[in-house]
Amino acid sequence: MIGKVIGAFVGDKIAKQTSGIGGASGAALGVIAATVLRRMSLPAMLALGAGGYLAKKFTDKGSSTPATRR
Repeated sequence: MIGKVIGAFVGDKIAKQTSGIGGASGAALGVIAATVLRRMSLPAMLALGAGGYLAKKFTDKGSSTPATRR
């Protein structure tokens, strides 16, 4: 029960920083994410974290290249 409340709180805070997701839907996503993470194995969590990190690095690298003038 406490995990669901914490997940809803964190989801609500993240939704406020993200455009396109409202507070209630962010809270619902937080509860779902907490449930999914609880059922995942440790190697799956590590792979998910590493994949997210690499995707973030890739998108940041693509947006940081300066535009060339012609």
